[in-house]
Amino acid sequence: MKIHEYQARDLFRQYGIPVNDYVLVSSPAEARQASVGWKQTVVKAQVLAGGRGKAGGVKLADTPEEVEEKAGKILGLEIKGYPVEKILVCDAAPIAKEHYLGMVLDRAKQGVTLMLTDQGGVDIEDLAVSDPDAIHKITLYPHRPLDDAALKSFLAKSIPEENQLNQAMEAAKSLFELFKATDASLAEINPYALTPDGEMLALDGKVNFDDNALFRHPEIAALRNPEEESQDEIEAREKNLSFVSLDGDIGCVVNGAGLAMATMDIIKHYGGDAANFLDVGGSSDPQKVAEALKIILRNPRVNAVLINIFGGITRCDDIANGLLIARKELDFKVPLVIRLVGTNQDEGRAILEKAGLKAGDNLDEAVKSVIEAAKERS
Repeated sequence: MKIHEYQARDLFRQYGIPVNDYVLVSSPAEARQASVGWKQTVVKAQVLAGGRGKAGGVKLADTPEEVEEKAGKILGLEIKGYPVEKILVCDAAPIAKEHYLGMVLDRAKQGVTLMLTDQGGVDIEDLAVSDPDAIHKITLYPHRPLDDAALKSFLAKSIPEENQLNQAMEAAKSLFELFKATDASLAEINPYALTPDGEMLALDGKVNFDDNALFRHPEIAALRNPEEESQDEIEAREKNLSFVSLDGDIGCVVNGAGLAMATMDIIKHYGGDAANFLDVGGSSDPQKVAEALKIILRNPRVNAVLINIFGGITRCDDIANGLLIARKELDFKVPLVIRLVGTNQDEGRAILEKAGLKAGDNLDEAVKSVIEAAKERS
């Protein structure tokens, strides 16, 4: 789950990480009023997408009148498909040096990787490609006490001056506490800036959370932004379906997240594009299959649907009955290709054949067939 910059800043404040002054507003007039008394103001679009600056969603203003003008222009933007409905106005802090300070979950090391560079203010992904040695890394372990000496030595690689180093130590410790306490998967401060008077400030922030841990954090779940998900994704979650909208034209109904990912890979391998990720899970509830198809078929881009079931806990006859329920309730206008293998596969195929539907057992052939069907209909 992603949150906006202003929400990340709120968390930084809560955990004692210094930030510059900021106010969330939704109109140009509110932006003007919030900026009164500041020498310079940064006006920022609040959308769940990167590249705001390049899209014109971040601007500097020197007067309240200019803040109002630029806020009006930003509120009229759409950035990567997201309309700008909220903006953040910040007291522009003078910057002597920019750093990047971030943490990411490292499953391979069963820890949290802390990253630091003195080349803040740029996309860390780009820097990792162009100059990977500029990014210093150390692994922290949630269930072990922090080694202060090791952490200080690490931070000193980019922040050697004692006063700023001590500030960075406190910020890094606080960020780690935030990371652990909220089950975050990513937490970054960029830029983590040094001001001319020696103060270290978080001037921008990003925090993502593990969806699977949200049940432990209702206060974090409450931060979820409606624009992060399509209406289909919201409905799917309510139906206990794992669903993500994609840009292709082949709808997918699959049981198991791993098989769903593999299915999308095979579709791509043979030249197609999936319209969604959808995992009906290990349930044998026929109605879940029907609900899954209802969601998929609402997408006007879908030209064909692939049902890929490898039954273990999931019974193929229940999947077949779900397909028949869906066919009664929905107006099927797109081709349906079915691969049905596993528990009660013979019973499932017999149910489908009686209803005039055919199910195969070869995934490659099924994928080729659904891609061809989608092309014929496009």
